[in-house]
Amino acid sequence: MDDFSLNTLFTVLLIFLVLAGFFSASETSMMAINRYRLSHLVRKGNKSAKLTTRLLAQTDKLLGSILLGSTLLNVAAATLAEIIVLRLFGHGNNTAVLLGSLTITFVILIFSEIMPKVIAASHAERVALPSSYILAVIIKLFYPVVSIATAMVRGMLWLLRIKVQADHSHHKLSLEELRSLVLEAGNFLPRKHQKMLLNLVDLERITVNDVMVPRNQIEALDIDTDPAELRQQIITCHHTLLPVYTETPSNVIGVLHVKRVLPLLLEAALDISQFRNILHDPYFIPSDTPLLKQLQQFQERQTRMGLVVDEYGELLGLVTLENILEEIVGDFTTQSPAQTGKFLRQDDGSLLLEGSTSLRELNRKLGLHLPLGEAKTLNGLILEHLQDIPEAGTSLKIGDYPIEIIQTQDRAVKVARLFPAQKHQPLQSG
Repeated sequence: MDDFSLNTLFTVLLIFLVLAGFFSASETSMMAINRYRLSHLVRKGNKSAKLTTRLLAQTDKLLGSILLGSTLLNVAAATLAEIIVLRLFGHGNNTAVLLGSLTITFVILIFSEIMPKVIAASHAERVALPSSYILAVIIKLFYPVVSIATAMVRGMLWLLRIKVQADHSHHKLSLEELRSLVLEAGNFLPRKHQKMLLNLVDLERITVNDVMVPRNQIEALDIDTDPAELRQQIITCHHTLLPVYTETPSNVIGVLHVKRVLPLLLEAALDISQFRNILHDPYFIPSDTPLLKQLQQFQERQTRMGLVVDEYGELLGLVTLENILEEIVGDFTTQSPAQTGKFLRQDDGSLLLEGSTSLRELNRKLGLHLPLGEAKTLNGLILEHLQDIPEAGTSLKIGDYPIEIIQTQDRAVKVARLFPAQKHQPLQSG
């Protein structure tokens, strides 16, 4: 080293520090790069992204090569700094050697470790993609040494009974992680689109029992009815698909598509035998079927309506393709007369609600936060809370919402008044 001038030694030291900073930055950028963004670039044919993906697929070799290069450069920089100090202050000055060691340690920490890592973490993609070309060459150069070191590490991990996943570059997202990802993307998505994506994620957790039309609200046809009356019911119906039953509403024998019955309505009298022949077989759905699975079933069966049954085969209600789509995109503008009038806002800000209204529908349409659990309707929530059938005039509070029972009928709450949390008045228990 005596043959080299101090300027040359300082230049070489600076080069060592810069190269050590490169290794630190490349390590951080490779680990911090957005894998989903990287996959997107790969699909677009980006060569740098493809190379980066291949490097991340062999994490042990990648990290081994980076750490080997970084360690060699840091040690070389520390040794060269000691030589420079000795050249400047002589061999007998221990204080100068100590201060020189502390100084080079501080310089390496700031300029070769912390600063490059901070920059790389903030601009992971811009650092990782170009760095991949250099790292690919370094991995090949360091392959023999890294292979031996990696084999020794794996052997020690095996002795310690520590299992290591071979590839960390890809992993499956859980529903909660996917939901968090959509929430974090709120700055890049319109609020409506974000809500639709969240609703789509939630389809796996929601069952048909949560969105079905209850049995007592189903518009159905009794095939035992007088043909003239049955004809009138078909003409005035509000739906294109109607369950047809015999004896009791739970005994569904088929589903009528109204367009198929139109030729029969042209006759003077409705022919019941022909009417039976045009019925589709009913499609029954278990009540605990997730909405996402049911959406796929509708697509595979090329149908738009199913009858929901419990574990004993008892009819609970029906669910349509529209019910599922509304959970994703919100309510459609068209409604039948039977579906209107469920919400009536009063002058004092309170809401008159039908007891049979779905809790999910109330939360979605009115922006409420009523608890969703075993109870599916407002009536069910009130009965679950009181553990009794209330009388008209009874008041209670569920969550932040005071509720007053206005009308009961057939052992159920028919109409209730709900006071929004921000405008409610104290109520006396009845």
